[in-house]
Amino acid sequence: MLGRSFGIIGLGNFGSTIATDLERFGDYVIGIDIDKQRVSRHVDQLSQALIVDATDEEALREAGVGECDVALVAIGEDLEASLLAAVNCKLVGAGEVWAKAFSRTHHRILSRIGVDRVIHPEVEIGQRIAQVLHNPLVRDYVSLGNGYHVVRFRMPESLEGKALSELAHTEEHELRCVGVMRGTEFIGRDGMDCELAADDLLLLLGKRDDLRDFAAKL
Repeated sequence: MLGRSFGIIGLGNFGSTIATDLERFGDYVIGIDIDKQRVSRHVDQLSQALIVDATDEEALREAGVGECDVALVAIGEDLEASLLAAVNCKLVGAGEVWAKAFSRTHHRILSRIGVDRVIHPEVEIGQRIAQVLHNPLVRDYVSLGNGYHVVRFRMPESLEGKALSELAHTEEHELRCVGVMRGTEFIGRDGMDCELAADDLLLLLGKRDDLRDFAAKL
């Protein structure tokens, strides 16, 4: 699979983490910031690292952002710069425009100007951490939209030796097991013979209330 191309505008902690990971995945990444020191730190890590004022439409066009599959505006708390950069990304023709928001007002404005996806990293990470803190057996979860989530549970010792088919996740909670992992090995899913061991990881798909009720009974 060929890599995609991304323009990451703002190389602070958030933007630089995304940029370097995308580069590691084999994508073509143009990292942009107005701060010379931030850019210099990424010259050897990204496909391109450029000192560019993203509020300048022509400068973004010359940087090649219009040729990117996705432009991500990861500017911090400078509302005006963030909004202008997002508008300019659309004007130069980036395939999609994503942007980080730091307030509800910021979110509303970004949505109004046609940003394809608005991200609240602090809120999203906070929600995930709350889930893990609330139930020690929850290792991670991913929201799929429309109320559905995939949650990774660690099996308690009390279920050691039980078959996957003995769990009440399908009848009582309308959940689907999409996989059981033992270390890095995939050992089963719904419909397969699978004997559980302590510390196996169970990947369940379902709605939040069913997942919460199931977790409470483990």
